[in-house]
Amino acid sequence: MVTSQPTELLATESSQSLLGVSRAGLEDFFHTLGEPSFRASQLLKWVHHAGVIDFAEMSNFGLRLRERLSSVAELLPSAFGSEQRAADGCRKWLLELSDGGAVETVFIPEERRGTLCISTQLGCALGCTFCATGYEGFKRNLSSDEIIAQVWRAHEALGAFSRSPPRHITNIVFMGMGEPLLNLEQLSVAARLLRDDDAYGIPGRKLTLSTAGLVPMIDRIDASLKLSLAVSLHAPNDNLRTRLVPINKHFPIAELLASCQRYLERLADPRRSITIEYTLIDSLNDTPELARATARLLRGLRCKINLIPYNPIASAPWRRPSASAVAAFRDVLRDAGYTVTVRATRGSDIAAACGQLRGKVPQRRELRA
Repeated sequence: MVTSQPTELLATESSQSLLGVSRAGLEDFFHTLGEPSFRASQLLKWVHHAGVIDFAEMSNFGLRLRERLSSVAELLPSAFGSEQRAADGCRKWLLELSDGGAVETVFIPEERRGTLCISTQLGCALGCTFCATGYEGFKRNLSSDEIIAQVWRAHEALGAFSRSPPRHITNIVFMGMGEPLLNLEQLSVAARLLRDDDAYGIPGRKLTLSTAGLVPMIDRIDASLKLSLAVSLHAPNDNLRTRLVPINKHFPIAELLASCQRYLERLADPRRSITIEYTLIDSLNDTPELARATARLLRGLRCKINLIPYNPIASAPWRRPSASAVAAFRDVLRDAGYTVTVRATRGSDIAAACGQLRGKVPQRRELRA
């Protein structure tokens, strides 16, 4: 299992990188400089409200402190290497990393909200058979800096730093490249920063962590972050789910749903529920019989169900289901009393739809959790 570095402050050859450091980490950093704790709040507002990453422009820091910061720290986020725009308004960016790799980030605009889908790993080790990222292999986890850089650069590209705090992005989903729970420590640091009112001020319920179902790691999510949890089910029985999601061999459905129940208990909020994600694939898992089995399986779990018509990728043999098959599957679940949505396919003309992200994974290696 992949683990993250145990520290928020990431040293470069000559400086500390502060872009993805939370309030607590920044307070510790400023204490080492002999500065008061409130400097952390000031820095957060400059970077994440105003979009300022040059210490020299931070006018409420004295000249001596600005010079000191310039010598011991940096804020330069990774750069977007390219942008693609879909006909439906979605935008996809390729974030170039220092080791030659690149991850993809997608912005999905809607009438009343804007959702940013961000990556947590360079590649993915789980090998889900319907996901393009899984076919690219795995290299490493992203640091909290690299996670936050996707958010910072997206705000910059959208012109959102003209507002304080920026509000073009209302929701963030950890659903891009990688399995978020295999990078839980760095993701948690980033989530604390995203929730901080002096940074992006996004409520926990609007931060969604999507997992293929790593049971021990679900049990390690810090409930105080109040993250929304989305779980990739895709089948109501272990044989079929293992075919689609190989990690099911280690953490079968019964264990997965039990961990979901424990997470809800830790949240201790009767208004919260788990999102069950179910990718519908033609003639494989889209029959009314499997819909009825799914309804029986989920009984007793406080959840809503998000059906995702499969988005084709070149590496996989599967086909997109018919509209009538999707509607029939949905109706069975609705008749059983579940809240069901069908995810609209967005950005498919630029390979930005669910399951289509590839990025660039150099020197990849095979790794299974």
